[in-house]
Amino acid sequence: MGRASFFVLFPFFLLLSSAYADLVSHQTLVVRPLSSPPILDSSIPWSDTLFEAESFSDLGSLSASASLFLRLEHRDSLAYNSTPAELFSLRLNRDAARVDFIASHVAHRRHRSGRRTRRPEGSSGAVMSRPGGFSSPLVSGLSQGSGEYFTRVGVGTPARPMSMVVDTGSDIVWIQCSPCRRCYSQADPIFDPRTSSSFAGLPCSSPICRQLDISGCNSRQTCLYQVSYGDGSFTVGDFSTETLAFRSATIGRVALGCGHDNEGLFAGAAGLLGLGRGDLSFPSQAGRIFGQRFSYCLADRQAGSTQGSSLVFGDAALPPTGTGAAGGTVIYTPMVTNPRLGTFYYVELAGISVGGTPIPVPTSEFQISSDGSGGVIVDSGTSVTRLVQPAYEAMRDAFRSGTTHLRRTTGGFSLFDTCYDLSGQTVVKVPTVVFHFSRGADLSLPATNYLIPVNSNGLFCFAFAGTTGGLSIIGNIQQQGIRVVLDSAGSRVGFIPHAC
Repeated sequence: MGRASFFVLFPFFLLLSSAYADLVSHQTLVVRPLSSPPILDSSIPWSDTLFEAESFSDLGSLSASASLFLRLEHRDSLAYNSTPAELFSLRLNRDAARVDFIASHVAHRRHRSGRRTRRPEGSSGAVMSRPGGFSSPLVSGLSQGSGEYFTRVGVGTPARPMSMVVDTGSDIVWIQCSPCRRCYSQADPIFDPRTSSSFAGLPCSSPICRQLDISGCNSRQTCLYQVSYGDGSFTVGDFSTETLAFRSATIGRVALGCGHDNEGLFAGAAGLLGLGRGDLSFPSQAGRIFGQRFSYCLADRQAGSTQGSSLVFGDAALPPTGTGAAGGTVIYTPMVTNPRLGTFYYVELAGISVGGTPIPVPTSEFQISSDGSGGVIVDSGTSVTRLVQPAYEAMRDAFRSGTTHLRRTTGGFSLFDTCYDLSGQTVVKVPTVVFHFSRGADLSLPATNYLIPVNSNGLFCFAFAGTTGGLSIIGNIQQQGIRVVLDSAGSRVGFIPHAC
């Protein structure tokens, strides 16, 4: 950094230092080596009206109207014959593919006009059989394919339960359908639209068909869709409307892809429930029903079955004003709009502190550029948080400076370059890590969300990585145990610690 740059940035760092002067510098990490995740308990209902009696300290504050909570599971819970080390390695491999997908998606959309297609008046949308919000439990997607977490959804009439990956970084809802020209193996029977009385194809001339990025027509003049992912995965088939069913709610005329030609990393799941911000995502389609808001909480994969993950739609997704579970306080920061990319949930990251001291990186490193690149997104499908290289290096160096009392290894592990041998120890002190979002929203991460075990021998690594792509991603490891509120109606993102 040159002398002129230093004097320009110095007042900025001085201001941050003053604002964050009261931050705690260290916290305790309980050393738990990598272990097998809990096995999926099929006896626990995926969605149930019993959740309506629960308080927000468990799953969410429910409104007077009916609400449905969906259970989420991590895909690792289905991998019965893999060792913890194998599961973790697979997770990092999937993560690399995920980041490549996001990078390619951003690059593709940057070269488009950036104009979002407006849904015309009178276009078909989701219709719910009864009012109120609903929620669903979340399950991690390790053995399920491309996504990390999945849930169970009833598809068609009569409803057939399907495991579907939930993904805040995708818009299209789709499932595998017969007849299959090419389908990957999935746990549930392939959905046959001919057996559903509510299945209906969409005409090529329909407004919804015209909203697809890639669409076409078959000989019957009904709409075809294609979705490709950066890792080479894809799905192609009929774009249609269908009913999605939950234990106490039925939602009709949801636009979804009925894929007859599917390939990639989705092995195990029947399809994908797109939770992105685009017009064709499930939250957008059902926006008039659920107020364009939902929340999710991802439990620690090693926490055990007593701490479950869940997904909540509607007013029940929001906590009572200013409060959260276990005495935690909900913090809100504005949801930023990228005019060139409507899928992702962007937030404005003002800075990061390590050990109570802000890292020396200007806020411009986290802002969206005029061409749509850069910025910071919150993503459920990415595991490890990626930060632009200057921010990552400053953060890593600050963390290393605060951990000289720990045995740092000479080599890294996979994408991690800062690891420690904590074998033989039960508790250690580590520097605090705090994300500072705009409008004073400070999120202090639990130590287990950034110094994580990577094997069963006591090796722990700093769970961040650098990226040269410009876009920073807050991943699900850093989100563990924190309820994330995505309130598009209020243009805000909320974080509630200890709220799974």
